[in-house]
Amino acid sequence: MKRGESRSRSQRQLRVGEVIRHALSQLLERGEAHDPGLDGVSITVTEVRISPDLRNATAFVMPLGGFDTTKVLESLSRAAPFFRRRMAQSVQLRRLPALSFELDGSFDNAQHIDTLLRTPAVSSDVDASRDTEGPGRDDGP
Repeated sequence: MKRGESRSRSQRQLRVGEVIRHALSQLLERGEAHDPGLDGVSITVTEVRISPDLRNATAFVMPLGGFDTTKVLESLSRAAPFFRRRMAQSVQLRRLPALSFELDGSFDNAQHIDTLLRTPAVSSDVDASRDTEGPGRDDGP
């Protein structure tokens, strides 16, 4: 399942994903992975998606500032077995899923949409639609 797909996940998948995201975030925050590619890099774990059989987990990450993403992903992939072993000590699951890492593209998508909305052609269309809605429109409080 790709990040953009809207297939619903079970409550258990969501709960396990959040537990793993939290544990992984703590490990990264404490700098416990002794990999040169992760030294001094702040990494945000935005989401962890779990496969329906709970055997695989994909962590969506973004380095602070979005720099050296390839290097950071390679380092995280190398350190995945270490993270899995460390999480097994703190996360109470019968079987901890295998970890993989992907770059979170949602920040780039949001920035692209914001840029599009600020272009003169789109902003004039938005302003025109506001004008044609008429005086009965409720603009809020």
